[in-house]
Amino acid sequence: MEETPPVSEARETPTTLRRSPEKEGEEGAPCSPERSDGGSPALWPSLLALLPKEGLTLDLGPSEEVDPAVTWLLEEGAGLLLGPLPPGDPSLGRLLFLSSAACDFCWERLNMGPWREVRGTWRKAFAWGCLLRALGLCCQDTQGGPLQALRQCDLGLLLGAPLPGDALQRVVGLLQRHLHGLEVDKEKEEEGAPPPKKIQREFPVRPAMKSEASIPYLLCPSLEHFRDHYLVPQKPLVLEGIVSHWPCMKKWSVAYLRQVAGSRTVPVELGSRYTDQEWSQALMTVGEFIDRYVENEFPDHTGYLAQHQLFEQIPELKADIGVPDYCCLGKGDEDDITVNAWFGPAGTVSPLHHDPQHNFLVQVMGQKYIRLYSPQQSERLYPHEGHLLHNTSQVDVEDPDLETFPQFQAAAFQEGLLGPGQVLFIPAGHWHYVRALDTSFSVSFWWS
Repeated sequence: MEETPPVSEARETPTTLRRSPEKEGEEGAPCSPERSDGGSPALWPSLLALLPKEGLTLDLGPSEEVDPAVTWLLEEGAGLLLGPLPPGDPSLGRLLFLSSAACDFCWERLNMGPWREVRGTWRKAFAWGCLLRALGLCCQDTQGGPLQALRQCDLGLLLGAPLPGDALQRVVGLLQRHLHGLEVDKEKEEEGAPPPKKIQREFPVRPAMKSEASIPYLLCPSLEHFRDHYLVPQKPLVLEGIVSHWPCMKKWSVAYLRQVAGSRTVPVELGSRYTDQEWSQALMTVGEFIDRYVENEFPDHTGYLAQHQLFEQIPELKADIGVPDYCCLGKGDEDDITVNAWFGPAGTVSPLHHDPQHNFLVQVMGQKYIRLYSPQQSERLYPHEGHLLHNTSQVDVEDPDLETFPQFQAAAFQEGLLGPGQVLFIPAGHWHYVRALDTSFSVSFWWS
């Protein structure tokens, strides 16, 4: 799949990106119910209005699966929301204390072993703790508290379990609208100021390609033609004209992504490729990621928002995409399709690897160089011997060490460029290497 280092092996992202959230600023004074300029409705009453009048029903699952102390902390915190809580009420400080303690307790349990072994009840408890803590943080000043609360909600969405009524998403929506109002005011204040200086990064060289090895291109084939000539015989194809009507094709730009998602917290891969020893992950906002790695504040470092289910986290972006019609040829329904985002600067690389599902890789912004090898070439591609990277080649495709990997030179391949509006079909098991030639945003659809 596009840039898909192993889904279940090398990129078990919930384990690698779970580091303790920050708690700065929690001891600040409670906020005024109105913005200092009086320009928007009170945030705190709006947040309380989202909660059921009869109170929150935590529903953590089997009682024996969650420590009674955590259940008590969450129930005590939720109980504080039953009565009127005007800003400045001492109970708000207690709400923040109880929810923070619950989050810390759950955080330790989420990090005690492999992510796949974490019980759903602990994830749900963490999500409830994040929701309560976000509400507590909003008793801070209207500029600092809501931003910290949004980060806390994102942690709940990334690592917690879904809550009834999409509670976290509803709070996120309200916080986003509030913060957007503050950003508009800030932009008005900064009108006329000189734009920040951008550091230019040298763009990677476009590869010389062999025409006889080109991936075929086809304009809007019928479902039957695609099934009979490409899906069944497992042949790669670049499809054209099938996503041109998606709103993202006209709307998305770096500026638009910053506007819609700039304050949202996401996992970012640090390093040129996931096989490098120095590769790591970090949590940061989309705005920070754009500043540091897309607009080249750190030109000698590579960051990549890769293989992340961004559209489940940010519904505003999900509304801008669809699902390729050809996915209906699969065995499951639409809920069984895994949709991931891939956003980064020129030079990001997904090393040569293969995946167990079919992939439609939709290119929205920028261009990518693609190299494909059929499963029959596997012996010439030198997969890693360890279980974690068994589906990843040891060879640097564009700079191979032919003394160490002599058979690689004889491996047959297909290659091509993928540009905006084009969709690459990668059959399950096909090896693929991907390199961004400029700032790029892709969406992958993994299906069976």
